[in-house]
Amino acid sequence: MPTTRTLLWRDPTLPWVESRRACHSRACYKAHSHPTFSIGAVDAGRSHFTGAGDGQVHLTPGSLVLVPAQRVHACNPEPGQAWSYQMLHVEERWLAQVRLESGLGGAEAGEPARISRSPALYRAFCELNALLFSAAASTEKEAALITFMGDHDFSGHPPLPSAPAPALAGTLLRELIEHIETANPAQLSLQTLAQHAGLGRYQLIRAFRVVTGLTPHAYLLNARVNRGRQWLRDGQPLAEVAYRLGFADQSHFQRVFKAHVGVTPGQYRQGSAAW
Repeated sequence: MPTTRTLLWRDPTLPWVESRRACHSRACYKAHSHPTFSIGAVDAGRSHFTGAGDGQVHLTPGSLVLVPAQRVHACNPEPGQAWSYQMLHVEERWLAQVRLESGLGGAEAGEPARISRSPALYRAFCELNALLFSAAASTEKEAALITFMGDHDFSGHPPLPSAPAPALAGTLLRELIEHIETANPAQLSLQTLAQHAGLGRYQLIRAFRVVTGLTPHAYLLNARVNRGRQWLRDGQPLAEVAYRLGFADQSHFQRVFKAHVGVTPGQYRQGSAAW
């Protein structure tokens, strides 16, 4: 049986980008979102992608998914099968500046996810990721990232169906999500979010799910995991991260983290894992 291997790449001089390679993986992900713009590439095996809309899109080798920040999604292998993939995450503010300089759009938060089946774009992405994992200088990697993001008009690829029209006013939703992303995650609850939004708990659950594709509880877990990723990259101890995020114990944090990220917190902090 082929060995499953996941490799993570990060560079402290380029803190706004992170990349991953997974070979023969059977890991499955819960629906989640990132504060980053993400590009996923399917290298081998069959998988299916779900966004905030209804239904699934089946992906074959050579497919790319382009996922704006905060877009709820999940990408998993066919049941009982393994797949190989690459995943690149870039900070939304950094990308917005690059896209502004190049005069391109199609990557802003809140936009629908898009699917590319372009062989040329897949090859260009693979070349970029290979460079990131190489021993090349950080300046060369940064230039390659800027060039890739500025050369390709993602808006030309077909969007996936989005969630239905929001049941929460746009301003209120943005304020609520900003509150979740910036507040102490250990002190957030359904009750405190409902009070912040001026809604009943039932109203909040229904409205929030229509808008984001997740219940408030699931979104809170997702936000805590994203905060945990940042703290782990900063080198904070696992036990301290679990405590600061409000998890009952370290094992609970590890289970939730792996369900969202595909690797354990320790493996994520180390930067590579094999099993």
